[in-house]
Amino acid sequence: MKWEKLKPPEPDDPMCCCECDIYQYGCCCDCEDLDEAFNRWLRHKPPHSGCHSPVLGALIDNLEISMIPALVLLPLLLRAAALHYLLGIIILTALPSLVLWYYYATHRKRRRTLFFLTLALFSLAYMYYLFITEILPRGDVSHLQLCTVTAGMILTIGSLIHTKRGPGFHTTSYHSQSEEVNKDSTHLNGSIQSAASSSSPPALTEKWSRCSVCKTMRPPRAGHCRTCGSCVKRLDHHCVWINSCVGQANHRSFLLTLLVFVLTSLYGISLVLCSLCPRQYVMTALFYCPGVYSQSSSALCFTCAWYSSIVTGGLLYLLVVQVRNISFNVTEREAQLALRNQTGQSRLWGLVIDTGEYSRGFCQNWVEFLTVTDASVSPRSSLTDLV
Repeated sequence: MKWEKLKPPEPDDPMCCCECDIYQYGCCCDCEDLDEAFNRWLRHKPPHSGCHSPVLGALIDNLEISMIPALVLLPLLLRAAALHYLLGIIILTALPSLVLWYYYATHRKRRRTLFFLTLALFSLAYMYYLFITEILPRGDVSHLQLCTVTAGMILTIGSLIHTKRGPGFHTTSYHSQSEEVNKDSTHLNGSIQSAASSSSPPALTEKWSRCSVCKTMRPPRAGHCRTCGSCVKRLDHHCVWINSCVGQANHRSFLLTLLVFVLTSLYGISLVLCSLCPRQYVMTALFYCPGVYSQSSSALCFTCAWYSSIVTGGLLYLLVVQVRNISFNVTEREAQLALRNQTGQSRLWGLVIDTGEYSRGFCQNWVEFLTVTDASVSPRSSLTDLV
Protein backbone atom coordinates (compact mmCIF):
# COMPACT_ATOMS: atom_id res chain seq x y z
CA MET A 1 0.00 0.00 0.00
CA LYS A 2 2.87 2.36 0.72
CA TRP A 3 4.27 1.82 -2.78
CA GLU A 4 0.87 2.61 -4.29
CA LYS A 5 0.83 5.98 -2.53
CA LEU A 6 4.31 6.82 -3.86
CA LYS A 7 3.48 5.94 -7.46
CA PRO A 8 2.92 8.92 -9.76
CA PRO A 9 -0.76 9.32 -10.66
CA GLU A 10 -1.93 8.24 -14.06
CA PRO A 11 -3.57 10.87 -16.29
CA ASP A 12 -6.95 9.10 -16.14
CA ASP A 13 -6.96 8.57 -12.37
CA PRO A 14 -9.95 10.20 -10.65
CA MET A 15 -9.07 13.42 -8.83
CA CYS A 16 -9.21 13.15 -5.06
CA CYS A 17 -10.84 15.83 -2.94
CA CYS A 18 -7.46 16.72 -1.46
CA GLU A 19 -6.19 17.60 -4.95
CA CYS A 20 -8.91 20.14 -5.70
CA ASP A 21 -8.72 23.80 -4.65
CA ILE A 22 -12.49 24.23 -4.43
CA TYR A 23 -12.91 21.55 -1.73
CA GLN A 24 -13.16 23.20 1.65
CA TYR A 25 -11.47 20.51 3.75
CA GLY A 26 -8.99 19.24 1.19
CA CYS A 27 -6.05 19.75 3.56
CA CYS A 28 -7.54 17.21 5.97
CA CYS A 29 -8.07 14.44 3.45
CA ASP A 30 -6.39 11.05 3.63
CA CYS A 31 -9.07 9.41 1.48
CA GLU A 32 -9.63 5.86 2.75
CA ASP A 33 -8.09 6.40 6.20
CA LEU A 34 -10.07 9.54 6.92
CA ASP A 35 -13.31 8.09 5.53
CA GLU A 36 -12.94 4.99 7.66
CA ALA A 37 -12.16 7.07 10.74
CA PHE A 38 -15.29 9.20 10.27
CA ASN A 39 -17.46 6.14 9.64
CA ARG A 40 -16.26 4.50 12.83
CA TRP A 41 -16.76 7.72 14.73
CA LEU A 42 -20.33 8.11 13.44
CA ARG A 43 -21.15 4.49 14.28
CA HIS A 44 -19.52 4.77 17.73
CA LYS A 45 -17.12 1.93 16.94
CA PRO A 46 -13.66 1.79 18.52
CA PRO A 47 -10.68 2.46 16.25
CA HIS A 48 -8.27 -0.23 15.11
CA SER A 49 -5.35 1.21 17.01
CA GLY A 50 -5.08 2.58 20.50
CA CYS A 51 -5.61 6.16 19.34
CA HIS A 52 -8.48 7.77 21.24
CA SER A 53 -9.33 10.10 18.36
CA PRO A 54 -9.03 8.42 14.94
CA VAL A 55 -10.09 11.58 13.12
CA LEU A 56 -7.38 13.58 14.88
CA GLY A 57 -4.87 10.85 14.13
CA ALA A 58 -5.69 10.94 10.42
CA LEU A 59 -5.41 14.72 10.38
CA ILE A 60 -2.05 14.70 12.14
CA ASP A 61 -0.69 12.14 9.70
CA ASN A 62 -1.44 14.52 6.82
CA LEU A 63 0.24 17.56 8.33
CA GLU A 64 3.50 18.44 6.64
CA ILE A 65 5.75 17.79 9.62
CA SER A 66 8.78 18.24 7.39
CA MET A 67 7.99 21.96 7.31
CA ILE A 68 8.95 22.38 10.97
CA PRO A 69 12.76 22.19 10.46
CA ALA A 70 12.58 24.81 7.70
CA LEU A 71 10.51 27.18 9.85
CA VAL A 72 12.90 26.72 12.77
CA LEU A 73 16.08 27.08 10.72
CA LEU A 74 15.03 30.28 8.93
CA PRO A 75 15.20 32.58 12.01
CA LEU A 76 18.39 30.84 13.13
CA LEU A 77 20.06 31.38 9.77
CA LEU A 78 19.02 35.03 9.74
CA ARG A 79 20.47 35.51 13.23
CA ALA A 80 23.67 33.79 12.17
CA ALA A 81 23.85 36.04 9.11
CA ALA A 82 23.61 39.07 11.41
CA LEU A 83 26.87 38.19 13.21
CA HIS A 84 29.11 39.53 10.43
CA TYR A 85 28.57 41.05 7.02
CA LEU A 86 30.70 38.40 5.27
CA LEU A 87 28.71 35.67 6.96
CA GLY A 88 25.53 37.48 5.93
CA ILE A 89 26.62 37.55 2.29
CA ILE A 90 27.37 33.82 2.33
CA ILE A 91 24.12 32.79 4.05
CA LEU A 92 21.83 35.07 2.04
CA THR A 93 23.46 33.97 -1.20
CA ALA A 94 23.13 30.28 -0.33
CA LEU A 95 19.65 30.57 1.21
CA PRO A 96 17.65 30.18 -2.06
CA SER A 97 19.68 27.09 -2.96
CA LEU A 98 19.18 25.65 0.52
CA VAL A 99 15.41 26.19 0.30
CA LEU A 100 15.20 24.48 -3.09
CA TRP A 101 17.39 21.61 -1.92
CA TYR A 102 15.24 21.04 1.15
CA TYR A 103 12.08 21.23 -0.95
CA TYR A 104 13.26 18.60 -3.43
CA ALA A 105 14.56 16.40 -0.61
CA THR A 106 11.27 16.37 1.33
CA HIS A 107 8.41 17.36 -1.01
CA ARG A 108 9.35 16.36 -4.55
CA LYS A 109 7.05 13.30 -4.48
CA ARG A 110 3.98 15.44 -3.79
CA ARG A 111 2.08 17.00 -6.64
CA ARG A 112 0.66 19.74 -4.41
CA THR A 113 2.34 21.05 -1.29
CA LEU A 114 2.03 23.88 1.22
CA PHE A 115 5.80 24.28 1.46
CA PHE A 116 6.21 27.60 -0.32
CA LEU A 117 2.92 29.06 0.92
CA THR A 118 3.76 28.23 4.54
CA LEU A 119 7.29 29.56 4.16
CA ALA A 120 6.03 32.80 2.62
CA LEU A 121 3.40 33.39 5.31
CA PHE A 122 5.88 32.57 8.08
CA SER A 123 8.46 34.97 6.61
CA LEU A 124 5.82 37.69 6.34
CA ALA A 125 4.78 37.20 9.98
CA TYR A 126 8.38 37.08 11.20
CA MET A 127 9.34 40.28 9.38
CA TYR A 128 6.31 42.05 10.83
CA TYR A 129 7.18 40.74 14.31
CA LEU A 130 10.71 42.15 14.07
CA PHE A 131 9.32 45.45 12.80
CA ILE A 132 7.05 45.71 15.84
CA THR A 133 9.59 44.56 18.44
CA GLU A 134 12.83 46.07 17.12
CA ILE A 135 12.09 49.06 14.85
CA LEU A 136 8.99 50.52 16.47
CA PRO A 137 10.59 51.03 19.93
CA ARG A 138 13.27 53.22 18.34
CA GLY A 139 10.69 55.99 17.94
CA ASP A 140 11.46 56.69 14.28
CA VAL A 141 8.19 55.24 12.98
CA SER A 142 5.02 57.29 13.39
CA HIS A 143 1.58 55.88 14.08
CA LEU A 144 0.47 56.69 10.54
CA GLN A 145 3.40 54.75 9.09
CA LEU A 146 2.65 51.81 11.38
CA CYS A 147 -0.99 51.84 10.32
CA THR A 148 0.08 51.93 6.67
CA VAL A 149 2.31 48.87 7.05
CA THR A 150 -0.36 47.03 9.04
CA ALA A 151 -3.04 47.88 6.47
CA GLY A 152 -0.75 46.59 3.73
CA MET A 153 -0.32 43.32 5.61
CA ILE A 154 -4.07 42.92 6.06
CA LEU A 155 -4.79 43.73 2.41
CA THR A 156 -2.13 41.27 1.27
CA ILE A 157 -3.58 38.43 3.33
CA GLY A 158 -7.14 39.38 2.35
CA SER A 159 -6.35 39.38 -1.36
CA LEU A 160 -4.46 36.09 -0.93
CA ILE A 161 -7.54 34.53 0.67
CA HIS A 162 -9.64 35.77 -2.23
CA THR A 163 -7.12 34.32 -4.68
CA LYS A 164 -7.29 30.95 -2.95
CA ARG A 165 -11.05 30.67 -3.52
CA GLY A 166 -10.43 29.05 -6.88
CA PRO A 167 -9.06 29.79 -10.36
CA GLY A 168 -12.30 28.91 -12.18
CA PHE A 169 -12.37 25.19 -12.86
CA HIS A 170 -14.18 23.95 -15.94
CA THR A 171 -16.34 21.04 -14.79
CA THR A 172 -18.96 20.70 -17.55
CA SER A 173 -19.28 17.09 -18.75
CA TYR A 174 -18.24 16.14 -22.23
CA HIS A 175 -21.61 14.87 -23.38
CA SER A 176 -23.66 17.89 -22.30
CA GLN A 177 -21.10 20.30 -23.67
CA SER A 178 -20.75 18.51 -26.99
CA GLU A 179 -24.51 18.35 -27.40
CA GLU A 180 -24.74 22.06 -26.73
CA VAL A 181 -22.04 22.87 -29.26
CA ASN A 182 -23.63 20.58 -31.86
CA LYS A 183 -27.03 22.12 -31.23
CA ASP A 184 -25.61 25.59 -31.70
CA SER A 185 -23.82 24.61 -34.90
CA THR A 186 -26.99 23.02 -36.30
CA HIS A 187 -28.97 26.08 -35.35
CA LEU A 188 -26.47 28.32 -37.08
CA ASN A 189 -26.66 26.25 -40.25
CA GLY A 190 -30.47 26.55 -40.37
CA SER A 191 -32.71 29.10 -41.94
CA ILE A 192 -31.95 31.71 -39.26
CA GLN A 193 -28.18 31.46 -39.57
CA SER A 194 -27.61 35.16 -40.11
CA ALA A 195 -29.75 36.21 -37.16
CA ALA A 196 -28.24 33.60 -34.85
CA SER A 197 -24.68 34.44 -35.79
CA SER A 198 -25.23 38.07 -34.94
CA SER A 199 -26.90 37.35 -31.59
CA SER A 200 -24.87 34.36 -30.40
CA PRO A 201 -22.20 35.04 -27.76
CA PRO A 202 -18.54 35.00 -28.81
CA ALA A 203 -17.85 31.87 -26.74
CA LEU A 204 -20.07 29.76 -29.00
CA THR A 205 -18.52 30.93 -32.24
CA GLU A 206 -14.95 30.37 -31.08
CA LYS A 207 -13.27 27.01 -31.37
CA TRP A 208 -13.68 24.68 -28.41
CA SER A 209 -11.18 21.92 -27.75
CA ARG A 210 -11.45 18.52 -26.09
CA CYS A 211 -9.26 17.75 -23.10
CA SER A 212 -7.74 14.29 -23.46
CA VAL A 213 -7.41 13.92 -19.67
CA CYS A 214 -10.72 15.31 -18.38
CA LYS A 215 -12.70 14.03 -21.41
CA THR A 216 -14.59 17.33 -21.60
CA MET A 217 -15.10 20.07 -24.14
CA ARG A 218 -13.39 23.18 -22.81
CA PRO A 219 -13.69 26.81 -23.94
CA PRO A 220 -10.90 28.69 -25.72
CA ARG A 221 -7.82 29.63 -23.66
CA ALA A 222 -8.65 26.96 -21.07
CA GLY A 223 -5.89 24.54 -20.12
CA HIS A 224 -5.42 21.39 -18.11
CA CYS A 225 -3.29 21.61 -14.98
CA ARG A 226 -1.76 18.24 -14.12
CA THR A 227 -0.88 19.47 -10.65
CA CYS A 228 -4.49 20.29 -9.77
CA GLY A 229 -5.87 17.54 -12.01
CA SER A 230 -8.53 19.68 -13.70
CA CYS A 231 -9.10 22.10 -16.56
CA VAL A 232 -8.95 25.80 -15.67
CA LYS A 233 -10.60 28.58 -17.65
CA ARG A 234 -8.09 31.01 -19.13
CA LEU A 235 -5.25 29.19 -17.39
CA ASP A 236 -2.21 31.38 -16.81
CA HIS A 237 0.04 29.14 -14.71
CA HIS A 238 0.17 27.03 -11.57
CA CYS A 239 1.77 29.12 -8.84
CA VAL A 240 3.68 27.08 -6.26
CA TRP A 241 3.81 30.08 -3.89
CA ILE A 242 0.04 30.00 -3.36
CA ASN A 243 -0.40 26.26 -4.06
CA SER A 244 -3.09 26.98 -6.65
CA CYS A 245 -3.66 27.72 -10.30
CA VAL A 246 -4.07 31.25 -11.60
CA GLY A 247 -7.00 31.41 -13.97
CA GLN A 248 -9.96 33.45 -15.05
CA ALA A 249 -11.62 33.62 -11.64
CA ASN A 250 -8.62 34.67 -9.52
CA HIS A 251 -6.20 36.36 -11.94
CA ARG A 252 -7.17 39.87 -10.86
CA SER A 253 -6.90 39.05 -7.16
CA PHE A 254 -3.53 37.37 -7.79
CA LEU A 255 -2.25 40.52 -9.48
CA LEU A 256 -3.62 42.60 -6.60
CA THR A 257 -1.85 40.37 -4.07
CA LEU A 258 1.47 40.85 -5.85
CA LEU A 259 1.00 44.59 -6.16
CA VAL A 260 -0.01 45.18 -2.53
CA PHE A 261 2.75 42.94 -1.19
CA VAL A 262 5.47 44.58 -3.28
CA LEU A 263 4.37 48.10 -2.32
CA THR A 264 4.05 47.20 1.38
CA SER A 265 7.39 45.42 1.41
CA LEU A 266 9.21 48.28 -0.29
CA TYR A 267 7.66 50.78 2.11
CA GLY A 268 8.55 48.64 5.13
CA ILE A 269 12.14 48.17 3.95
CA SER A 270 12.50 51.94 3.48
CA LEU A 271 11.22 52.55 7.03
CA VAL A 272 13.68 50.03 8.46
CA LEU A 273 16.65 51.50 6.58
CA CYS A 274 15.70 55.06 7.51
CA SER A 275 15.58 54.00 11.16
CA LEU A 276 18.88 52.12 11.09
CA CYS A 277 20.78 54.56 8.87
CA PRO A 278 19.15 57.99 9.24
CA ARG A 279 22.06 59.79 7.54
CA GLN A 280 22.02 57.66 4.43
CA TYR A 281 19.71 57.55 1.45
CA VAL A 282 17.50 54.49 1.20
CA MET A 283 19.25 53.03 -1.84
CA THR A 284 22.74 53.62 -0.47
CA ALA A 285 21.83 52.48 3.06
CA LEU A 286 21.09 48.99 1.78
CA PHE A 287 24.71 48.69 0.60
CA TYR A 288 26.52 50.94 3.08
CA CYS A 289 25.31 51.50 6.63
CA PRO A 290 28.13 52.34 9.07
CA GLY A 291 27.83 50.96 12.58
CA VAL A 292 24.86 48.74 11.83
CA TYR A 293 26.70 45.65 13.12
CA SER A 294 27.62 47.28 16.43
CA GLN A 295 24.39 46.00 18.01
CA SER A 296 22.82 42.60 17.49
CA SER A 297 19.29 43.97 17.13
CA SER A 298 20.22 46.48 14.44
CA ALA A 299 22.32 43.87 12.62
CA LEU A 300 19.38 41.43 12.64
CA CYS A 301 17.00 44.06 11.26
CA PHE A 302 19.51 45.02 8.56
CA THR A 303 19.92 41.35 7.57
CA CYS A 304 16.15 40.89 7.44
CA ALA A 305 15.91 44.01 5.26
CA TRP A 306 18.25 42.30 2.81
CA TYR A 307 16.23 39.07 3.03
CA SER A 308 13.02 40.99 2.35
CA SER A 309 14.69 42.76 -0.57
CA ILE A 310 15.60 39.42 -2.17
CA VAL A 311 12.06 38.07 -1.79
CA THR A 312 10.54 41.35 -2.98
CA GLY A 313 12.82 41.40 -6.00
CA GLY A 314 11.62 37.96 -7.07
CA LEU A 315 7.95 38.89 -6.66
CA LEU A 316 8.54 42.21 -8.42
CA TYR A 317 9.86 40.30 -11.41
CA LEU A 318 6.72 38.13 -11.35
CA LEU A 319 4.57 41.26 -11.17
CA VAL A 320 6.36 42.77 -14.17
CA VAL A 321 5.83 39.54 -16.14
CA GLN A 322 2.12 39.58 -15.32
CA VAL A 323 1.69 43.24 -16.32
CA ARG A 324 3.62 42.59 -19.53
CA ASN A 325 1.46 39.60 -20.50
CA ILE A 326 -1.78 41.38 -19.67
CA SER A 327 -0.76 44.33 -21.82
CA PHE A 328 -0.48 41.98 -24.81
CA ASN A 329 -3.50 39.86 -23.75
CA VAL A 330 -1.52 36.65 -23.53
CA THR A 331 -1.30 34.18 -20.67
CA GLU A 332 1.92 32.60 -19.47
CA ARG A 333 0.73 29.23 -20.74
CA GLU A 334 0.01 30.64 -24.20
CA ALA A 335 3.40 32.37 -24.26
CA GLN A 336 5.21 29.13 -23.39
CA LEU A 337 3.27 27.18 -26.03
CA ALA A 338 3.96 29.84 -28.67
CA LEU A 339 7.64 29.84 -27.74
CA ARG A 340 7.78 26.06 -27.96
CA ASN A 341 5.92 25.88 -31.27
CA GLN A 342 7.63 29.01 -32.65
CA THR A 343 4.29 30.60 -33.52
CA GLY A 344 4.64 33.86 -31.58
CA GLN A 345 6.41 37.12 -32.27
CA SER A 346 9.04 38.61 -29.99
CA ARG A 347 8.26 42.12 -28.78
CA LEU A 348 10.16 44.59 -26.61
CA TRP A 349 13.57 43.12 -27.43
CA GLY A 350 12.45 39.57 -26.75
CA LEU A 351 10.84 40.29 -23.39
CA VAL A 352 7.31 39.52 -24.63
CA ILE A 353 6.00 36.66 -26.76
CA ASP A 354 2.96 38.03 -28.60
CA THR A 355 0.71 35.40 -30.11
CA GLY A 356 -1.36 38.05 -31.93
CA GLU A 357 -4.51 36.00 -31.47
CA TYR A 358 -6.33 37.89 -28.73
CA SER A 359 -4.55 41.24 -28.54
CA ARG A 360 -6.73 44.29 -29.25
CA GLY A 361 -4.39 47.04 -28.19
CA PHE A 362 -3.00 48.11 -24.82
CA CYS A 363 -6.07 49.87 -23.45
CA GLN A 364 -8.59 47.34 -24.73
CA ASN A 365 -6.53 44.45 -23.36
CA TRP A 366 -6.57 45.95 -19.87
CA VAL A 367 -10.29 46.73 -20.10
CA GLU A 368 -10.97 43.12 -21.05
CA PHE A 369 -8.81 41.84 -18.17
CA LEU A 370 -10.44 44.07 -15.57
CA THR A 371 -14.00 43.36 -16.72
CA VAL A 372 -13.79 39.63 -17.47
CA THR A 373 -16.30 37.62 -15.46
CA ASP A 374 -16.72 33.97 -14.64
CA ALA A 375 -20.45 33.30 -14.49
CA SER A 376 -20.06 29.55 -14.14
CA VAL A 377 -18.18 29.47 -10.86
CA SER A 378 -19.68 26.78 -8.67
CA PRO A 379 -21.00 27.72 -5.23
CA ARG A 380 -18.30 25.66 -3.55
CA SER A 381 -15.56 27.72 -5.19
CA SER A 382 -16.60 30.76 -3.20
CA LEU A 383 -15.63 29.07 0.06
CA THR A 384 -12.36 30.28 1.47
CA ASP A 385 -9.68 27.62 1.16
CA LEU A 386 -6.32 28.67 2.56
CA VAL A 387 -4.60 25.56 1.32
